[in-house]
Amino acid sequence: MDFAYSPRVEDLRHRVSNFVDEYIKPRIRQYHEEARAGAYPISFMDDLKELARDEGLWNLFLPNLGDDEPGTRLSNLEYAPLAEIMGRIGWASEVFNCQAPDTGNMELLHQFASPEQREKWLLPLLHGRFHSAFAMTEPDVASSDATNIQTLIRRDGDEYVINGRKWFISNAARLDCELFILMGKTDPEAERHKQQSMVLISAGTPGIDVVRNIPVMNHESVEGHCEIVFHDVRVPRSNLLGAEGAGFAMAQARLGPGRIHHCMRCIGAAELALEMMTERSLERKTFGRFLHQHGAVSDWIARSRMEIEQARLLVLKAAWMIDTVGAKEARKEISMIKAVVPKMFGEVCDRAMQTFGAMGVSPDTPLPEMWTGARALRYADGPDEVHLRSIAAMEIKERKANLGSTAAYFLI
Repeated sequence: MDFAYSPRVEDLRHRVSNFVDEYIKPRIRQYHEEARAGAYPISFMDDLKELARDEGLWNLFLPNLGDDEPGTRLSNLEYAPLAEIMGRIGWASEVFNCQAPDTGNMELLHQFASPEQREKWLLPLLHGRFHSAFAMTEPDVASSDATNIQTLIRRDGDEYVINGRKWFISNAARLDCELFILMGKTDPEAERHKQQSMVLISAGTPGIDVVRNIPVMNHESVEGHCEIVFHDVRVPRSNLLGAEGAGFAMAQARLGPGRIHHCMRCIGAAELALEMMTERSLERKTFGRFLHQHGAVSDWIARSRMEIEQARLLVLKAAWMIDTVGAKEARKEISMIKAVVPKMFGEVCDRAMQTFGAMGVSPDTPLPEMWTGARALRYADGPDEVHLRSIAAMEIKERKANLGSTAAYFLI
């Protein structure tokens, strides 16, 4: 098996890395100062985005870009090491127009939008002119099973009328968020997986009430994870995405690439946490010895390296499978990385925080924010337990189809 990156990917790795070093790292402090002051959008973001566009480092995430769609067409496997680099700084992916949830929304629109929807919503998103949100999760039901959602999308003549409550809707706090892709029920009496549909809602439509930006572990993000009430929100029927009853299937199509992108970025952030932990262990002494000379800390460093490498290989396999057989056939691998990677990332961050002592839980390092993100990702795009259940179900189904094939290994 060949694990080497192609010359093209190596070139892009160096270009993205150099861009981050030269233009993004020097802005880290300014970004956090502006974000804490509520100065949003961030003042320099458009300039960096324009520079990334000019350097051909734009829309790297979408394998099937059309001829009229701006960006660099890469496979998932080719994109993985670039996403790792972006993942080392939480907001870096936005500079390259590769940020969630916009990437997932662009994937949806790319696959299912009508020509008019494509012109109005997809092309501006691909050009980075505004942001978008995906409104699926609800507070009153277990949204890990998307068939539970209760938001109603009712036909009324040439319009749909939307009523419901959503929460943890990323990007909704942005002043430049101009599109909600909302999933709700158009036919509660239909077959369980065909009750749901998706509609496109302009953020300025009357009846949308952003109730609050919900803090995650007491951390309030500038882009927001908002609770939103949709009360008698009216949109034209032409705002239906795809077909009525296809919402659940489209959500599954969206989640596969979204999940692997999160995991790719987590690998890069975990690498940073390990580097910080190791450097700290080389600088700080306790009881007359450097921290790395204590068995516990050296074990943390070793275990973190092994776990990151294991997770990376699993992510690369999942990316390769999505490229070769499609996300549906790679669903077991996607579930595996979604259960493995955020947990690994959180544990590496936890070890790094412990190595830093009190400083590790302060805002002087990025570790608390990284740990918070890792913990939240164990819910986002499906909680660990749902993925574990799916993996087990696929394993059991496969074994049932080959029941008895292990009998020859027994000695009785």
